[in-house]
Amino acid sequence: MKELPTTVRRSIELLGLCALGAVIAIGSEVIMPLLMAGFMSLLLLPVFRWLRRHRLPEIVAIIICIALLFLVVAGVAIFLSMQVAGFLGDIDTIQKNLTLHWNSLSEWISQKTHLTLKQQMSLIQKQGSTLGENITGYFTNAFSSLTNIFVFLGLLPIYIFLILYYRNLLLRFIYLWFEEAQHPTVEEAVRETEVIVKYYLMGLLIQITYLTVLLGGILLLFGIQHAILIGITFAILNLIPYVGALVGNVIGVLLTLTTSQDIWQIWIVLGTIAFVQFLDNNILMPRIVGSKVKVNALVSIVGIVLGGALSGVMGMILSIPVMAVLKIVFDKSSNLKQWGLLLGDHRPELSPVANRMYRIKHDLEQRHDAKVDEKLDEASEEQGGE
Repeated sequence: MKELPTTVRRSIELLGLCALGAVIAIGSEVIMPLLMAGFMSLLLLPVFRWLRRHRLPEIVAIIICIALLFLVVAGVAIFLSMQVAGFLGDIDTIQKNLTLHWNSLSEWISQKTHLTLKQQMSLIQKQGSTLGENITGYFTNAFSSLTNIFVFLGLLPIYIFLILYYRNLLLRFIYLWFEEAQHPTVEEAVRETEVIVKYYLMGLLIQITYLTVLLGGILLLFGIQHAILIGITFAILNLIPYVGALVGNVIGVLLTLTTSQDIWQIWIVLGTIAFVQFLDNNILMPRIVGSKVKVNALVSIVGIVLGGALSGVMGMILSIPVMAVLKIVFDKSSNLKQWGLLLGDHRPELSPVANRMYRIKHDLEQRHDAKVDEKLDEASEEQGGE
């Protein structure tokens, strides 16, 4: 069979990516719960296999896995609600501090712009009336978002149960897509996907824990009120790469302003967050996850923005593991290796313009992390014993 011209193949690839984006945008309410359930199922597989090795019935093992997952989620939710309740219990202090900060801000504005307090209040009232005109729309959107969250949480355990129950059927469907000669490559891609997703999600759970303890503990030492609330809020928002950390800084400052009259505490909060984030990015998280999720920073940021545009916050959270899985698929495909190279974090040492060796496609080599190979062997042994 005659091979298609390069331009035609590249056009088909780009059209395929555009079609994939369109499908995600149109069907995000269906696709996002399925994706999250798929990733959660991979995370629960080791527990499921352990239970099966101890002679538990398959359905009972799946139910126990789902129950353990939701116990963890419920524990985090209860802990967070207790911190929020403690914060709201200081409502009198919050109102007093907000009034003090507002007076200071108003005085500063008067000095810089020569606007009187009456003029400032007039501007605020105008903005308030504009906001009031749209308040119905805001409440409608908020109610719609809340409804979507409850639907998502309701579908998630059902999807996880069915994915684990029909896991062999889904795997057979994947294998039947390919010729028998390609099955070893497919098997390698499946095992590598399991390892990388498991590493990434477990890393996020560990990251939430140590960020809460580190940030909250250091702020407590400095006497910052509601330090644990600031810590857990930042840790959860940090699940959204890059963007979440920025929002977490802003919320940390706002929480400090509402509970303190001292401006120096704001600098303590910002400095502590910066210090903990430095430890997280350069020491802790690399040692926990290592180089398993090999997606470069440029593609990560673009993917997060696209994920947010296509599927909202959930798209931003899932963008990194989705790109990691896509990179595995691209690396295993002989025709799509250039896309895997684009997603990866390996930088050519020399310019391809002046060095021919960096232009040749067949010189792209699959680079495996030693620990990934080790974990792949372990996963193979676990599956063999199931």
